[in-house]
Amino acid sequence: MALQAQKDIGGTLSDVIDKILDKGLVINADIMVSVSGVELLGIKIRAALASFETAARYGLEFPSGTNFQTPAWQEAMVGKETCPQCSKRVPVEELMNEGCPWCGWLSVKAKRAGVVPSGDGHRQEEIPQVEAR
Repeated sequence: MALQAQKDIGGTLSDVIDKILDKGLVINADIMVSVSGVELLGIKIRAALASFETAARYGLEFPSGTNFQTPAWQEAMVGKETCPQCSKRVPVEELMNEGCPWCGWLSVKAKRAGVVPSGDGHRQEEIPQVEAR
């Protein structure tokens, strides 16, 4: 029996957009029109497409007049890590100390501290410590 090539069709448009915004997309192009070795027209295109978080992480330059004091910018500047269980981006401190607010995944540090997810998976509670007798 011969092997058949298969294409993974599981990705959606939102998956592609999420990947582009997460990783970023940079376009650099130099277009020159010349006749007999004389340059008549030169166009340089530099474009970047990324989320604010990705752009800030890689040090991309933002337009003058950009207000960096807005809540969205403050949130983008917080270091985030991907949850190993649900792949959502969560602030590092929250992920390590309290666990993932989306799926309830707990780090070893959070388990040692006695943190458990509440029923809805969006808040964390502390387990009361019981004395050994």
